[in-house]
This record gives sequence, C-alpha cells and structure tokens, in this order.
Amino acid sequence: MNKATAHSAEETWRLFRIQGEYVEGVETLSNIGPAVAIFGSARTKEDHPHYKLARETAKLLGENKYSIITGGGPGIMEAGNRGAADVNATSVGLNIDLPFEQHPNEYQDVELNFRYFFIRKVMFLKYTSAVVIMPGGIGTLEEFGEVITLMQTKKIRNIPIIFMGVDFWTPMVDWIKETMLGEHGYISEDDLKYFHITDNPEEVIKVIKEGNPSSVTTEVD
Repeated sequence: MNKATAHSAEETWRLFRIQGEYVEGVETLSNIGPAVAIFGSARTKEDHPHYKLARETAKLLGENKYSIITGGGPGIMEAGNRGAADVNATSVGLNIDLPFEQHPNEYQDVELNFRYFFIRKVMFLKYTSAVVIMPGGIGTLEEFGEVITLMQTKKIRNIPIIFMGVDFWTPMVDWIKETMLGEHGYISEDDLKYFHITDNPEEVIKVIKEGNPSSVTTEVD
C-alpha cells in the first residue's frame, strides 16, 4: 500500500470514528431532559471556595429537576457532577482524551468518552438549556467564546450564560464593556445581554427559568 492509499484509508476510518462518537452521544443523551452545563478549571481543589460554590449550585439545579453536564474531569467538573450526585440528579460527564489533567471523576452516572473536541462540544450545546461558567483558564474562556459566538451568529438559540465567581470574572466583564464595547465598538450593546454574573445559586435558578421556561435541547445548526 503506497502512502497516498494509506492516508486515504486512515481518513476514511477517522470519518467512521467521528460518526460513531456523534451517534453514541445522541443515543445516550437524547433522553436526559433539561440540562445545565457547568464549565470551569480542572485544577480547582476540593477545599477551594469555587469548588464548593460549583457543588452547591449543581445540587440546587438538581433539586430543580435539571441534569448536570460537565467535562467529566477533576476540579470544577468534579464539583458539578458531585453536586448532582448529592441529590440523585442525572450527572453526565463528557470526557475527552488528553495527555494531562483529564481523568474521569467518580460522580458520573452517565459517562461518554470523546477523542474529538468538536463532537464533544456539539453534545454539550445540543442538550444544554443554560451554561454556568465557573473560574477557569484558557479552555473555559474558549468555551464561553464559542457559546456566545454561536448565539450571535444564530447557529443556536439563545440560552442563559451565567458567570459565577464575581471577583474572578468582574475584571474581564469590565474590560468587555469598557474596551471591547466602549472604546472600540467591537461588540454591540445587545451582546451584553447574553450573560449574567452572580455568586448566588438561587439567582442562577431564576435566570435559567426566566430565560428557558420550558427548554430541553438546543439545536446546533
């Protein structure tokens, strides 16, 4: 087999793997009901206030009949799954194969494993009624940027985006308002309506219910 033929065969099998991940995700998640995704750092320790806030928020969401979807790993992801498990709510982990930091936490009762980030992201947004964004790093920022861009471009319907960790996120939110909007006009005033910022789990519930009174899934175009 020459190099060109080998490469073509490899690409064909990659397409089958991509299709397989998509089909497994749809079949597994299509019946989980209203769900909230929780994003945040994999490095957050169990005794950190952000971990405790994520767990408390996930617990309250579970008590309000929402499933919890996280990336399935440690840190904030573990806190989200753990909060769901505390109240026997559906606890979903969308794990990704990575060379470091990612290992499945023990609080998932629905566990999927992905090789491809883009399929994993589709699964997050297809079955999410709202997004809670806890403090995190570049990956967390990327997740926020992708969700808000998809809403701006009408690829998905609008869902609530809620930042938790007021002290952590306020400088960024101020920069968005003052620099991106005020100084340069790179976003519009309406873009600020896409997200909220709070440290109050009860307010999270209120924002989600007001924004999605009967939502179940988010169709990804």
